[in-house]
Amino acid sequence: MSAEDDKASHASGTLHALSARRLRIALVLTGAVMVVYFGFISLVAFDPELLAGLVAPGLSLGILAGALVIVFSWLSTWFYVRWMNRNYDAALERLRG
Repeated sequence: MSAEDDKASHASGTLHALSARRLRIALVLTGAVMVVYFGFISLVAFDPELLAGLVAPGLSLGILAGALVIVFSWLSTWFYVRWMNRNYDAALERLRG
């Protein structure tokens, strides 16, 4: 096996490991968003009285929880993009170079 073949094999293995890590992070974040979203929808379906309770004058728990679902989705997207920019893209650049 030549040095070039060894280098290509190492780069391929590194790329596969990096790709697997990206997939794991994406699946974990997707799962977390789905749990939060479907948890909220389940509360709406099965315990609407709880969500009708007031947290503050004019603000029900349901409105607050719905807003928090949206904020959680934004934060998970922000985390994913930040991870991709800092880790994944940088690692790809190292493999290219």
